[in-house]
Amino acid sequence: MTKTIAITTLGCKINQFESAAMTQALELDGFSIVPFSGPADVYLINSCTVTAKTDAESRRLIRRATRLNPEARVVVTGCYAQMAGALLLDMPGVNLVLGNSEKRDIAGLLRQMGDEPRAVVADISQAKSGESAPLESFAEHTRAFLQVQNGCDARCAYCIVPFARGGSRSVAPEEALQGMASFAARGFQEIVVTGIHLGGYGLDLTPPTDLLGLLRLAEERVPVRRLRIGSVEPTEVSAELVSFIASSRMVCPHLHLPLQSGSDTVLFRMNRGYDTRLYRGVVQSLVRAVPDICLGTDLIAGFPAESDQEFAETYRFVEELPLAYLHVFPFSPRPGTPAATMTPQLHSRVIKERAEALRLLSVQKRNAYAAGFVGRELQVLVQRDAGGRKGLSGNYLPVLIEGCGSLFNTLVTVLITGAKDGELIGSLAG
Repeated sequence: MTKTIAITTLGCKINQFESAAMTQALELDGFSIVPFSGPADVYLINSCTVTAKTDAESRRLIRRATRLNPEARVVVTGCYAQMAGALLLDMPGVNLVLGNSEKRDIAGLLRQMGDEPRAVVADISQAKSGESAPLESFAEHTRAFLQVQNGCDARCAYCIVPFARGGSRSVAPEEALQGMASFAARGFQEIVVTGIHLGGYGLDLTPPTDLLGLLRLAEERVPVRRLRIGSVEPTEVSAELVSFIASSRMVCPHLHLPLQSGSDTVLFRMNRGYDTRLYRGVVQSLVRAVPDICLGTDLIAGFPAESDQEFAETYRFVEELPLAYLHVFPFSPRPGTPAATMTPQLHSRVIKERAEALRLLSVQKRNAYAAGFVGRELQVLVQRDAGGRKGLSGNYLPVLIEGCGSLFNTLVTVLITGAKDGELIGSLAG
């Protein structure tokens, strides 16, 4: 008898990729995928543990699943499962807890699931090789995400990820290129190269390589129109990488450069390994080489002991930089990290106010960046036809395209006629 399974995902793009891979594996094994909002035989929660709040959200989803169908079996995997398997196993309704390494064997593990709750969680610190999950399609997406790296060797003061994901492990270049070629053969126009610590790609391989080496091979051998790079640390953006992005026929003019704070004293407490001078230099070199590049960043608001002056330094620094958008995260202490025990911890009201100020700054920057393309032509990947045609430009701007007819999953040239709320409006050129 075919079992129905509902899947929900918290957290990063890697989790999204891995959920898509698990969905494919389960469908091939005869499971029927249904929405998480309705009844199912099995509920699968791919969890995140980046903050205490995401832990709480995973627990909320478990309780929701048991309300939707008290007879269902609940399976929890992902980073929270990796870190807190015993705690999750004690929750009512949870039948199976799987670590991150076990995601690759999801179908077999679910078929073996018995009545007795159990946890299958390997020691992630012992994982030594990077293997990309075998994903052949990306349902309901026009862009394919390819995981080429997992884990992290950094020790940022606020982050639990190295303990939940293990050390940095890279997919061999030939395997990564094969994954790209597979996506291209299936008609995807854009591939997003992702990893937990993407800039560390290849350093663990024999012989060692790096992200730039992989991108150069992709340029030579992969017949895809667009290749987008995920998040890269500022210390890992070399002059050679900047030059390659500027000259590439396929790499999108878009890069996410995590900053976290614009105050050197806060960056030191975070153990980020760089200062604002280095970050500014990287941004300036990218903008000089690729004038239209879309640069985004991450910021943590209200890190422990962040003074009014330090926050003001962050605000001014970010305000001055040619960034297109900000991902703002209110600080939330994650047990097990050094930042969780740092003092003083800021009041939630102060954290909320600072996060809101940075989000308003992000809106201003997004609008200003988008407005600069009015009157110009952009290449846009059409992602939706129904309900108003919409697509994404190479420099990561959403574009509403006037007109009708099906252009789904095609690259078209659009003349930009307006901008509103960070989105562009345009019509087909020519």
